Amino acid sequence: MEMRYFDCNATTPLCVEARAAWNRANDDLWLNPSSPYRAAARVHAHLEAARSELATLLGVESQRVVFNSGATEGNNAIFAYWSASLPAGARIGVSPTEHPSVIESAQCYFGDRVEWLALDRNGAVALEAINWGELAAVSVMAANHETGVMNPWQAIAHAAQAAGVAYHCDASQWVGKQPLAGLAACAYLTACAHKFGGPRGVGFWLLPADESGFACFAGGGQESGRRAGTENVAGIMAMVAALAAARVGESTGRDAFLAALPEFECVGQGAARLWNTALLLAPEFASNRWIRALEKRGYWLSSGAACATAKAGPSTVLAAMGISDAAMRRSLRISSSAATTPQEWAELATELRAVYAELRAEEEASGSSVVTI
Repeated sequence: MEMRYFDCNATTPLCVEARAAWNRANDDLWLNPSSPYRAAARVHAHLEAARSELATLLGVESQRVVFNSGATEGNNAIFAYWSASLPAGARIGVSPTEHPSVIESAQCYFGDRVEWLALDRNGAVALEAINWGELAAVSVMAANHETGVMNPWQAIAHAAQAAGVAYHCDASQWVGKQPLAGLAACAYLTACAHKFGGPRGVGFWLLPADESGFACFAGGGQESGRRAGTENVAGIMAMVAALAAARVGESTGRDAFLAALPEFECVGQGAARLWNTALLLAPEFASNRWIRALEKRGYWLSSGAACATAKAGPSTVLAAMGISDAAMRRSLRISSSAATTPQEWAELATELRAVYAELRAEEEASGSSVVTI
């Protein structure tokens, strides 16, 4: 049975361009770029060319781009750096709908000095409620990994700069899906390749051009001393190739899909959202029952963030939005790629209706009353 993949916010398959770049690099650029001989220097030159290409795509100076293993490493390192470099007792502002790698890092390094930023009714950060005078740094993601709701990150970046406040943007769900223009305004930015057709285990930071004290890991001078460890040259080449090939999709299929399912509530539907994402609250039955039934019918989707799947408890994103525990346990996150067609969205809507009828029939056959969790 051919499977239909609707979990692209968790990860994406390696795109053709990334696979080709990966294979070329593994064949021709496998030497350590820090080794002293000429052949290794050629590898280093290719690495720097990839940095320059990525910088051009992002509209920044090359020295701002630092390669790493992905957004989780990137986010942890930002908060560790802020903890060491900001004044003693400094408070930071963080959106309560951030990815766990941001929320848990903030709590680890700043504890009760984290100020949880206010949200509007759709779960976007309320820019007007940020008290810039009380904060030394702010972390607000570009677009949410569960709901797809976009934050006013550009306005936040400019307001932070005007207030002299450090700003970090986790752009993992933005880069490769939305236009890259404007990201240069983010003083600190993290992203990872596997969200846009690149390989897992590689990502990057954008750091301030004049930042000299940032250092993630000890043990080597790689990445201008900012991130020790031999660079993943093949992964980096594949990541840059994937981003160069990435394209912004359209919401037409997703929007028609939602219109065909009036009994399902779409979280954040009144806000600007990623074109590929729909976070549904099913009318009845727990998420895992829907997911298992849909997998049997050839569809892969999830209930929320893949990084939180193994953890007990409901979604921290939906909890921060004030959604009830019972409703959260009926959540279904559906996220497509730019290659997903409106027809495929329509077919998924048909399958969801069929599964709903199937689950209700199971309840009736068991003699139990229909439950809503």
